[in-house]
Amino acid sequence: MDIHQLKIFVSVFKNRSFSKASEELYLTQPTISDHIKTLEEEFNCKLFDRLGRTIIPTKEAEVLYSHAIEIIEKANTIKDVIGQFKKDLAGELIIGASTIPGTYLIPHIMADFQKKHPSVSFQILESDSKGIVDRVLKHELLMGIVGAKLNDTQIHYMPFMDDELIAVSSPSLIKKERLTLKELIKFPMVLREQGSGTRKETEKILENKGVSLEDIQIGGIFGSTDAVKQAVKAGLGISILSRLSVIDELKYHILKEIKLTDIEMKRKFYIATHKKRTLPIIYKIFLEHLKTESKNI
Repeated sequence: MDIHQLKIFVSVFKNRSFSKASEELYLTQPTISDHIKTLEEEFNCKLFDRLGRTIIPTKEAEVLYSHAIEIIEKANTIKDVIGQFKKDLAGELIIGASTIPGTYLIPHIMADFQKKHPSVSFQILESDSKGIVDRVLKHELLMGIVGAKLNDTQIHYMPFMDDELIAVSSPSLIKKERLTLKELIKFPMVLREQGSGTRKETEKILENKGVSLEDIQIGGIFGSTDAVKQAVKAGLGISILSRLSVIDELKYHILKEIKLTDIEMKRKFYIATHKKRTLPIIYKIFLEHLKTESKNI
């Protein structure tokens, strides 16, 4: 048994699939199967029950998974410590991020970090806020940056930076520059899907003003900010979006900001980590970098 085999086992366990593990690890399926078979022979037990194309982890696999995660993390910590001795921070940072921070904030923050630590590589996994928090809960991610706090006691949310939400429309849909919220919601609204931080904050803002989504005509629900922007550009309705996501569209008058006279829409981005997980050194140093950058943005 070695770390490589454990990583393969963990991937198969999480994905419940040999083919998905093969894609994730860039290995052939026969190679994945051979390593799992070797582990089963070493531990003298079945790790997965194969039911056609479906695989189900056995009780022994569930026990091995918790220990495998711990062993892999300890091995990564040793690499981090040795890297510190060499005075050269090295390794890979895998950061989960919801759409707005993942697209408009994290890339340039990572670029600045990499100038100081060129041996560090990055991977950004994007999803909606709920998807990122779920992956932190399942120990698939050590750190996520999200646009809403979800109700889960196992997650620690550290405030990262403020964001402004604004109402936008196509220039032809609304001629006025300023409206009240009550006037705005007479127009159809284009929304992100449930689970999106922007959607959650929009609902919260409306609820605080005594407005339910049931009271609003929904022009469309989309799975990405870009799709929402395209729908608004096409005149499908108005939307409430992060100012960060529409900077270029506002600059070139592709979209129009509708200033609301009776409400200010603010929210925070949060760094989400699991309360029971210890961050490796490379993540701790990046976390400090995030804190510094949040003051400069």
